[in-house]
Amino acid sequence: MSVNLVLGGARSGKSRRAEQIARGFGGDRVYLATSEPFDDEMRQRVALHRADRDAHGWITVEEPLALAETLAAQAEPGRAILVECLTTWLGNLMHHERDVAAACADLLAALETVSGHVILVGTEVGLGIVPENALARRFRDHAGRLHQDIARIADRVELVVAGLPVVVKG
Repeated sequence: MSVNLVLGGARSGKSRRAEQIARGFGGDRVYLATSEPFDDEMRQRVALHRADRDAHGWITVEEPLALAETLAAQAEPGRAILVECLTTWLGNLMHHERDVAAACADLLAALETVSGHVILVGTEVGLGIVPENALARRFRDHAGRLHQDIARIADRVELVVAGLPVVVKG
C-alpha cells in the first residue's frame, strides 16, 4: 500500500503526473472523479475526460461527496486509485453544507487502512493573496489543512510546477 499526494496550481500538469504515477504501479487503475458538473461547460469537460479515461483502460468511478467510503470500496491489493481532485471534493462538501472536518477525518482514516496504491490530486490554492471573502478563506483553509494532513501520512508528495514534478517528500 502506498499513498501519493500530487499538488499543483491550475493547469500545472498535476493530473498528467498523477496518471503517470498510477500507470507505474501496473494492475487495475481506478479514476475516482469528484467533479459534480453544475453547468453545460463543466458537463462537456467531464464527458471528454470520461471518454479519454475509457479509451486508456481506466475504471471510472464518479463520486462527488462520499470519498472515504468509495475509496474503501474500490481499494484492492495491487490496484491503483487516482483521486481527482481533493479541492473539488472540498468545494462539493461546502456547497452541500456537509461537515468538512468529519469528512476529512473519515478520508484520513480510510487512507490509513486501504490496500493498494492511492494517488491523490489537489490544487494548491494557498500560494496567492488572502481571499477577499469569508467563504473563499474557509475553502483555502480547509484545503491547506487537508493537504498537510495527507502529506503527513503520504509516502510521497510532489508539487508540479509548469509540468515539472518537484519531490517534496519521499
